[in-house]
Amino acid sequence: MKMNKRDGTFYINPYLGGILLGLVLFASYYITGRGLGASGAVKNTVVTAVHSVAPTHAEKSGYYSKFLSDDDSPMNNWLVFEVMGVVIGGFLSGIIYGRMKLKVEHSPKITDNKRLIAAAVGGILFGIGSQLARGCTSGAALSGMAVLSASGIITMLAIFGSAYFFSWIFKKLWI
Repeated sequence: MKMNKRDGTFYINPYLGGILLGLVLFASYYITGRGLGASGAVKNTVVTAVHSVAPTHAEKSGYYSKFLSDDDSPMNNWLVFEVMGVVIGGFLSGIIYGRMKLKVEHSPKITDNKRLIAAAVGGILFGIGSQLARGCTSGAALSGMAVLSASGIITMLAIFGSAYFFSWIFKKLWI
């Protein structure tokens, strides 16, 4: 059977994908001296937005002021460009391989609105958790495990353990 790579059925081999991700992580350490992460880009975007709307508040805030300087914008950070590349790459991949569709996937047992609300609540909780943990899963777990950090290994175990637990609780939102 010949597979048409542009009909939405082509996905990269997961082992090859893992190797490529490892190479990207290695390149990140080699070039920048840091691992991968996305929550820093979100933080920089929030700081920039708050500073644009309420500059006095941002400059007097103990949290926001740490990321503001007269010389450089918080948006001029490599993590911002990393996340922009991920988003653009995802869109390009979706277009090239025929998976770019505007739809909400969910169980027949729930509505589009319920699925979108559940996704938004999950995203907000994930964002709060990444700030409490001082980093997202890619920064804490993936980059931490790459340097054999005990905290990275514990974080990865906690992420997968909690994912299995919460997926069992919330599976009715999908199945």
